[in-house]
Amino acid sequence: MHDQPAPDRLTQLRFLERVQQADLERTRRWIADEERRQQDRRRGAAQRPPAPDWVLAYSLGGRVPLAVHTGDCRMAGKHTKPATREAALRALTDGLPACSHCRPDTELGVLD
Repeated sequence: MHDQPAPDRLTQLRFLERVQQADLERTRRWIADEERRQQDRRRGAAQRPPAPDWVLAYSLGGRVPLAVHTGDCRMAGKHTKPATREAALRALTDGLPACSHCRPDTELGVLD
């Protein structure tokens, strides 16, 4: 074996400093990346159009209306189309069921 002298304390501390500096730079990059992502999310939310007041949920093919929902109902699913107040009222009075979760019939004043 080769006998090498152990690095002195100052050499060890300088090595530790370089390692910690690299860690700090990486952490600062992570922080900058997260700040950019949060700014992008805020910008996207600000540019997003407001949710409609009412939506009609449709079948998978998008042809058969299934139910009336409030615009912010999470039970409406992905296959929806915005509806005016008048269209939602008409759909309910024509027999389209109201969502039992968000109760658009109650909000629209439709009584059974």
